[in-house]
Amino acid sequence: MSDAPPVPTEARESERVLVAETGCCVVGGGPGGVMLALLLARAGVRVTLLEMHKDFDREFRGDTIHPSTMEILDQIGLAEKLHEIPHTKVSGPTLQFANGVITPFDLRRLKTKFPYIFMVAQSRFLEFLTSEAAKYPGFRLAMHANVNQLMEEDGAVRGVRYAAPDGTQEIRAVLTVGADGRFSQVRRLAGLEPVKTSPPMDVLWFRLPKLPGEPQISSGAFGGIGRGRIFILLERNDYWQGGFVFPKGLYQELRAKGVEAVRQQISEIAPRFTKHAEALKDWQQFTLLSVESSRCPVWHKPGLLLIGDAAHVMSPVGGVGINYAIQDAVVAANVLGGPLKSGEVTDAELAEVQRRREWPTRVIQAFQSFMQRRVIASVLMSKQAGNIPWQLKLLAKIPVIRDLPPRMIAFGPKRVRMEEEKSGA
Repeated sequence: MSDAPPVPTEARESERVLVAETGCCVVGGGPGGVMLALLLARAGVRVTLLEMHKDFDREFRGDTIHPSTMEILDQIGLAEKLHEIPHTKVSGPTLQFANGVITPFDLRRLKTKFPYIFMVAQSRFLEFLTSEAAKYPGFRLAMHANVNQLMEEDGAVRGVRYAAPDGTQEIRAVLTVGADGRFSQVRRLAGLEPVKTSPPMDVLWFRLPKLPGEPQISSGAFGGIGRGRIFILLERNDYWQGGFVFPKGLYQELRAKGVEAVRQQISEIAPRFTKHAEALKDWQQFTLLSVESSRCPVWHKPGLLLIGDAAHVMSPVGGVGINYAIQDAVVAANVLGGPLKSGEVTDAELAEVQRRREWPTRVIQAFQSFMQRRVIASVLMSKQAGNIPWQLKLLAKIPVIRDLPPRMIAFGPKRVRMEEEKSGA
């Protein structure tokens, strides 16, 4: 196969279709897709990455890089360089209830070189990874590439056709990877249906300004709980990223009450941020995240693999979605790097990627479900000011239980590492 620029073929001249060939076609320029493309290119695999948007800059995309991802980046020599990008660090949230304050977990207890959540704009993170991938001759990035068809031969996927600004193009590939998120077009085209659940909450994201003399938040994150709402603040370099968690299905009711109602509820839950909330004046300042969780029973078919949110949509509890997508990418690179270099990937090898990643995914989704049903739902159902739930008190008092959430959030059930001897890097 060749990585030369796409050229018209005689058979397709009338259709004006440009055709190119590669080893692996990764659809979706999110963290999982970009990391997989980088690792495969680093291992000597020819890889083309397709991203449907013209750039990586979108509002309120996940920005949390957990210790698991930092350890992977450190293993391939990129963690120190990533720290040069403007960022903040979160070691654990401080939660304010009516009857006191509690820190449910603290990542500083972990035995790791990176005992914190590294927060950086996702656009900067993706630009960083793609710039590193571009150092390898086998890597190609195509932006504004909207996939609309899977190319199949003899019952196997052999690439994709996509719309680009300069016309229809086609990528022929040994393997196509759908890493295109929770609304995956590749998943839909492949007919792989996820089993969905409906967590009992939705989230409004917004920005609040930093003010002179405002209170310090040593851990980088604050949560206020009361009267059926949860208010979240995450420290960014020059602003606060705010979140307003409320029961699922109440968005229209909340919006009908107006921005003033949101400001008032923030003031009631966390009075010290009343002045900050005055910056909220219009609904255009809010972005709604409709929370869901799902998992595909099967992540692959001949010539095709799903990873990240395309295979399993995560709840925002713990902010683990980016890191599980990246762990999927690492395992896929470990298992498939060699076969891709040889030019053939078997169904058994694709199944092996799912086998290694499905159990950790089930475990973290069960953990998220427990937190949603036993802790978050009880808060959102309450009309009172909100006292500390007994479950959180238990977490804080018993060391063995106390240290479980930070390990789960930081690493999941098992640490994932690059297998250099298999990747050929």
